[in-house]
Amino acid sequence: MSTTKTSKEWKLTELAEAAGVSPRTVRYYVQRGLLPAPPFKGPDTVYGEDHLLRLKAIRALQAKFLPLDAIQVELARLGPDELKALADTDSARLASPTAEAPAPAPLPSPEKAEASVSPSEGVTSWRRWELAPGLELHLADTADAKTRALVERVRALIQESQER
Repeated sequence: MSTTKTSKEWKLTELAEAAGVSPRTVRYYVQRGLLPAPPFKGPDTVYGEDHLLRLKAIRALQAKFLPLDAIQVELARLGPDELKALADTDSARLASPTAEAPAPAPLPSPEKAEASVSPSEGVTSWRRWELAPGLELHLADTADAKTRALVERVRALIQESQER
């Protein structure tokens, strides 16, 4: 067994540094099934290109505020080319930290929230509910019946929890 390291193999700390995460995070992702287990154990354990791509893809999906369970499903769904493209988008974002992200659109004031116009998304208006201090729920008028039912259920759950 050769222990020579190619450019596509990393020790745990090298992989973590290249992906911008901690070694503990890498181990946790392996334990959760987000990353495949490395082929060797002990001091000669090395991680490959696929591990780095997956870590970068995980970071890109986390930037979209997806929970780890959803990320795991998304990773299973992606093919190798899609995974690489997703990882590359994260790399491009990390490579240019001086490039400013677009400023988020300001939240509508409560009196305007009932009929905000967002033509770029094709949505004509939004409904807004303040569920609790610091927590708002927004629903586009173009939402389907299933989404509307979900909104009503969430509102009912919040109301029930506030009545206790």
